[in-house]
Amino acid sequence: MQAPLALRVFALEAAFLSLIRGEQRGVGAMAMRFGLRLASWPYGLAVWLRNRAFDRGWKKSRRVGVPVVSIGNLTTGGTGKTPCVEFVARYFRDVLDLQTTILSRGYGSEEGRNDEAMVLEENCPDVPHLQGPDRVALAQTAIEELESEVLLLDDGFQHRRLARDVDLVLIDATNPWGHGSLLPRGLLRESPRELKRAHAALITRCDLADASVVSEIRSRIQKLAPNLPIAESTHRPDVWVGEGGKTTPLETLQGRPVAGFCGIGNPDAFRETLRKLGIEPIAWRTYADHHRYLRDDIEELRRWARELPPEAVLVTTQKDLVKIRLERLGDRELWALKIRLDVHAGREELERLLRDTAMRRESSRST
Repeated sequence: MQAPLALRVFALEAAFLSLIRGEQRGVGAMAMRFGLRLASWPYGLAVWLRNRAFDRGWKKSRRVGVPVVSIGNLTTGGTGKTPCVEFVARYFRDVLDLQTTILSRGYGSEEGRNDEAMVLEENCPDVPHLQGPDRVALAQTAIEELESEVLLLDDGFQHRRLARDVDLVLIDATNPWGHGSLLPRGLLRESPRELKRAHAALITRCDLADASVVSEIRSRIQKLAPNLPIAESTHRPDVWVGEGGKTTPLETLQGRPVAGFCGIGNPDAFRETLRKLGIEPIAWRTYADHHRYLRDDIEELRRWARELPPEAVLVTTQKDLVKIRLERLGDRELWALKIRLDVHAGREELERLLRDTAMRRESSRST
């Protein structure tokens, strides 16, 4: 029986990652890595020229009338942006009482809403989320129609058409530098030297890396951008959520056989989080990032679930659950792990930067 298309796509993605990590050996693999290295040179040159064009004013950034805070990264794949966007949105909305709107490109979106937007709508129902390719136009819509007082630019470090007041760059402690090379040889969208454009760096998933690794990441950031404020964070499991808004405490699934699946940028981080909860999956499936679950995928998951022990439960991420919208699969319970960002180092400095930016722009508008 032929494997479902989703699994074949993931197999290709996994093979690519194995190749660029250097796990594949032999003359053929070396030749492919050399070819990818050659392809990364024109890509890197194009990115460098584009950045210099913006830096020197040859390309213009459009400034709008309210503060803009960008949350982005240097690499492709998951660095934990969605919990960070939620953290910043909640700070502006709940602490500073500012009308806040999130703007994003909407990669992998269906009818204008992708998985990230759906998660943020569930967790931040009072914070609108606009998606589209023209984020300058989205910004004007947010200001004119939604009366937004602050805008959050999701995945915006490389999007320079919309000027921002704060560039917050996330660096994943489990894979900080995208295997050390630009696309397509590695996962870097641009050189780490571009951190000099940032206003602050946030190291994510620090609990999934050794303290020495986090320290090394800090040291490299300080060399690249000596005066850049650096904060550290973890993705803290909050509660198990199910379709329809039901919840259950984290300890509920401990001691039960659990099978997991996900379609996110960093599936290994999700699996490691489960292990830290005392859950070692008895079965595991992974799909490509932003995977869209079609009917065939759901039927395959149901068949897979029926092969599990009768008392087994299925777990996934909140990004996957919002696309599946089912309480059970194959007569097995389905739960998603809800994650909160916990900034445990540098939080005061980060919040001061956000607060001062919002207040400074508000003061300039009123004068």
